[in-house]
Amino acid sequence: MSLVQNFPFFSIIIAMFSGILSSVLTGKQARNVSLTAISVTTAMSAAVLFFCLKTGESYTYMMGHFPAPWGNEIRAGVLEGLTALLFGLVMLFSVIGGMEHTFLDVEESKTNLFFIMIDLMLSSLLALIYTNDLFTAYVFVEINTIAGCGLIMIRQVGRSFTSAIWYMVMSQLGSGLFLIGLTLLYDVTGHLLMTPAKEAVAVLEAAGSYEIPLLVILAVISVGLAIKSGLFPFHSWIPYTYGYATPTASAVLSGLVSKGYIFLLIKIFYRVLGRENVIATRMVNVLFIFGLAGMIMGSLLAILEKDTRRMIAYSSVAQIGYIYMGIGLGTGGGMVAAVFHMFTHSATKALLFISAVGLYEVSGDKKDFASLRGAGYRNPLAGIGFTVGALSMVGFPMLSGFISKLLFATSALDSPHKMMPTLIGLAVSTVLNAIYFLRLVITLYRGGEETEKTDQGRETALLYHPGMLRLAICGFILLNLFLGLNSQPIVGSIAAGLAMFD
Repeated sequence: MSLVQNFPFFSIIIAMFSGILSSVLTGKQARNVSLTAISVTTAMSAAVLFFCLKTGESYTYMMGHFPAPWGNEIRAGVLEGLTALLFGLVMLFSVIGGMEHTFLDVEESKTNLFFIMIDLMLSSLLALIYTNDLFTAYVFVEINTIAGCGLIMIRQVGRSFTSAIWYMVMSQLGSGLFLIGLTLLYDVTGHLLMTPAKEAVAVLEAAGSYEIPLLVILAVISVGLAIKSGLFPFHSWIPYTYGYATPTASAVLSGLVSKGYIFLLIKIFYRVLGRENVIATRMVNVLFIFGLAGMIMGSLLAILEKDTRRMIAYSSVAQIGYIYMGIGLGTGGGMVAAVFHMFTHSATKALLFISAVGLYEVSGDKKDFASLRGAGYRNPLAGIGFTVGALSMVGFPMLSGFISKLLFATSALDSPHKMMPTLIGLAVSTVLNAIYFLRLVITLYRGGEETEKTDQGRETALLYHPGMLRLAICGFILLNLFLGLNSQPIVGSIAAGLAMFD
């Protein structure tokens, strides 16, 4: 076995060990350990991706070389490597971009705890990507939930406690349903490893037995992970969670956590229940309807908001709707589009949250639209970053969001019964996206009385040592442009990775 094939296991362990190590370090030392862990695991993910591209095959690795249930199986392929690489980059830029605010918003005695939560979040996301064991997936789902709750409430100001409680309640509801689904699956198949579970499901399907239990399993798992990823109408926790956390926490929770659950759901569809079986049960039609509803309702709620943070949060509801709509198309092209938009949303939404930080700094730390008037002049790079993110979400050419919507539109042609609803939904949601995003972009560059705060705003910004923030914004902009301008090989890799799932 090549050394590279051990990297998925090593990356999970490194992230977990970093969290343990950070518990006995100071805040700045814990920060350095976290940044090192993120950088090393991201490099490992890149190596795994290139290895799988070179060999054209996926592989499994049994930790400890013990058979189930004592051993834990890891699987890596092109899609796992690509997802882990992108998630690592988004995590790295999010931590860097919000670093100064982390030390300002969090008590000095608790800053190491913040980075412990970041390390646990990283390890859980990597485990959700790489694991081939459903029970292990559940364990790391709960670790992810605990880490997310810790990141929200660590500020201990404003509505952070309320937001954390609401997040925990909804997350536990989703986790509970997911666990019930896994319990039923084990009862029916006798397996929790994905490969033998899929083989058992295929035997049951061929025999025509356990049809209703398998349908219930599919429904319960889908609803559980839909709640945790914030699909409409299970979205009520999103504006409170994303709106009142620290900048880094908001970027990570919005850009990565919900996508980790969606990626797990896609793995279960392909590698456990079988994509054809999922289509045959028509569960994809349910996801399609709720996805379309999320696209429209999330956008409408965003239009009604005057608080920037909550507007961006409601935008996430709409974008998650896009992903589920693509899954709901029930076609290979729709799934490719959904995964690509998952990448797009991860990079773009984190860019919006991090760029907004620079705009708040030069606006008296106020988040309402009126206070941000002229902020694009007072902090040009943050204004550019927010504009790029907004245009990407609207679907401006050359940016990743444009490719996402193009993929959704073209994939809809392969599904005659869903073509018109998809195209109409894309058109309406795009117009709504333009209304609330471009309205704010125009406000950022509109002159008036607020522009007189320029000198004061610049002095405020200097207190935060914006070098790190600028680095993160530039990194996110380049990542977005890379996804938009080099979409063909990325789309090809996604398609190849999904084919390996089968």
